[in-house]
Amino acid sequence: MIEIRNVSKTYPNRTKGLNGINLTIEKGEFIAVVGLSGAGKSTLLRSINRLHDITEGEIQIDGSSITSASGKRLRMIRRDIGMIFQSFNLVKRSTVLRNVLAGRVGYYSTLRTVLGLFPKKDIDLAFEALNRVGIVDKAYARADELSGGQQQRVAIARVLAQEAKIILADEPVASLDPLTTKQVMDDLKKINQELGITTLVNLHFIDLARQYATRIIGLRAGEVVFDGPVEEATDEKFAEIYGRPIHADELLGELAV
Repeated sequence: MIEIRNVSKTYPNRTKGLNGINLTIEKGEFIAVVGLSGAGKSTLLRSINRLHDITEGEIQIDGSSITSASGKRLRMIRRDIGMIFQSFNLVKRSTVLRNVLAGRVGYYSTLRTVLGLFPKKDIDLAFEALNRVGIVDKAYARADELSGGQQQRVAIARVLAQEAKIILADEPVASLDPLTTKQVMDDLKKINQELGITTLVNLHFIDLARQYATRIIGLRAGEVVFDGPVEEATDEKFAEIYGRPIHADELLGELAV
């Protein structure tokens, strides 16, 4: 589904965001990407959908190079990739329904989407997506009237309405309380299992990575230092990823600092 070949990213200040990354992501996997802040987690996800251009290497999505794509071809590839952000990225003054319908903009002309001229099948798709994440009753509420957890579920519904084949979630629960975190992660896992959508989630929390992922990728200083099934992600492996021993009382805590 995703082929990442010898990928490096160097920022203008000469900081290495990624350094020689090689990964193969299979269809339907649920992968947690872990590591300290600055390890390259966000850079990796944003490189996959070309929010960041890489410096070296190539990334292929379902057999097509997104690295070299441009114009219509790039838009078509991106249409299959849904992005979920820590900050939700919703239009706060618009209704929940309009925010979910934003997932359909890649299918129509700019004028049509600006005017909000979506056919009934798209509206039905949006309601189905909201129902799947349990907030269909909020369809006509303004986005800024919702709690943080509800806003993140709107963002998940948006990628469902987009009919994305890949979900990239960049720290989707970093700003949420424990109960809401569980609800959002449960939604992502259920969608992955029921719809077979390939899912990559950046996480700081070790317990969440172990609980929800089938595979864990550990990054340190822009390099892959662990890549394996969750069963092999021992405390010793996490110590290698984070550069220090992991104590029992830290397994439920955040290692971002």
